[in-house]
Amino acid sequence: MLSLFSHRSSGRCCDGLSRRSFLRIGGLGLGGLSLPGLLRAESELGRGKSQKALILVYLPGGPPHQDMYDLKMNAPSEVRGPFKPIGTNVSGIQISEHLPRMAKMADKLTFIRSVVGAKDRHESFQCVTGRLSNNAPPGGWPEIGSVVSKLKGGAPTVPGYVNLSQQMKHTPYNQGRPSFLGVAHAPFMPLERGKEDMSLNGVTLDRLGDRRGLLSAFDTFRRETDASGTMAGIDVFRQQAYGILTSSQLVDALDLSRESPKVRERYGKGTEKIQGDAAPRLNEQFLLARRLVEAGVRVVTLSYSFWDWHGQNFKYAQENLPDFDQAISALVQDLHDRGMDKDVTVLAWGEFGRTPRVNDKGGRDHWPNVSCALLAGGGMQNGQVIGATDRLGGEATDRPVHFQEIFATLYNNLGINPHTSTVSDFSGRPHYLVDNEFQSIKELA
Repeated sequence: MLSLFSHRSSGRCCDGLSRRSFLRIGGLGLGGLSLPGLLRAESELGRGKSQKALILVYLPGGPPHQDMYDLKMNAPSEVRGPFKPIGTNVSGIQISEHLPRMAKMADKLTFIRSVVGAKDRHESFQCVTGRLSNNAPPGGWPEIGSVVSKLKGGAPTVPGYVNLSQQMKHTPYNQGRPSFLGVAHAPFMPLERGKEDMSLNGVTLDRLGDRRGLLSAFDTFRRETDASGTMAGIDVFRQQAYGILTSSQLVDALDLSRESPKVRERYGKGTEKIQGDAAPRLNEQFLLARRLVEAGVRVVTLSYSFWDWHGQNFKYAQENLPDFDQAISALVQDLHDRGMDKDVTVLAWGEFGRTPRVNDKGGRDHWPNVSCALLAGGGMQNGQVIGATDRLGGEATDRPVHFQEIFATLYNNLGINPHTSTVSDFSGRPHYLVDNEFQSIKELA
């Protein structure tokens, strides 16, 4: 049996199956799902045609909103810190001096300064599910990528949900939980520690740059299947299943050597060094995300750096903010340049905000009362600030935005009504995607 791009080699799902997602000839499964069945269902339901997509950037640890999008120059020095605000290309909007690229394209961005509803929990759960981890239904809440995979499926030759995050030392930061939706809708994770299993006839992920060897492996596999007569007599859906295994579409999307040096330079590098107990600061993840949604992936998530700065907050901010500024700005501009800005939504945020007062170690501590988020694309009315906080940046005073409102917006941008669409847990009970009291953000419509 031959498997292509298996991953997530440890852990068990609550239904007892391995978390490893795989494309495998034999069972013809994509993440455990019968692929011919999926393709047949998509054909019957008219799925697999929408180009709507989401790129979700998780900033593990909780970034400091007061030092990014909501500087408080009238606050005492122990609150405001040393950073200065700069103007943007939108009159009246100011952000941190360490985000100059964003400042030049603020008309393409939305800064939410008043995100509420978080708990003091160092975990990605809220950011990728739109739910709190308590009082979950049987099997637990699934991530948005898994929900979209369930409701929309994937394109014929790429998975619906890809998670570019690497395994992080602080386990609750990690993603990849389909929960009660099961392994059929777990994300494909090409950069995770299971990448040693990613192979096709001996060609591994690390050899993606060897185009001749890669294409030779695919050609060999095609010849072997054709010669054996395996392809004869099976319907078009099963042929599409084989097509995923023999198509270079996904492989090409993951191969950054196919990008021009100019584009790669625009995104920058960051660093491969692990930050804290979280993720490396890899700017090329943003480029990979763009390439994947361009190839047809519906949801791409990634984890970027480490933002839990209980000490030396401003030192770490000066190291991280310029790289983040470069990566997110390059992504948003790239989407506009390629005409993808109406269809692809970008969201960047962490699990909570930081304390207004700087502690005796020069850091900011956990502050779930209010946090920030950055949105772009999605055909939204960008170029604005939504919400405001008090003089110290500690409480939302104008237009509090609950994180479920953000998720309602994401689902609507993806062509899914979160108040009529449901997914069912292990007991068979259906659940709406967002609580009925939370609607899409009206200011973005």
